[in-house]
Amino acid sequence: MPADIQLVARRKLRMLNAAAHLDNLPIPPANRLEASKGERPGQYRIRINDQWRICFRWMEGDVVQVEIVDYH
Repeated sequence: MPADIQLVARRKLRMLNAAAHLDNLPIPPANRLEASKGERPGQYRIRINDQWRICFRWMEGDVVQVEIVDYH
């Protein structure tokens, strides 16, 4: 993964870790918080960029099962 993508990913992972509620994650709008469909039911995702996503589950106020996925 390129260094610039790693920097953005780290920033977004810190944001996920600090979120008290799932409702906090649509800010900033560039996160594009979405509920996953298809092969990933029950997961959410936010964008790192057009290619990379951070996928996770929200359980009891915590982010769990976090992974960085190449969507292309």
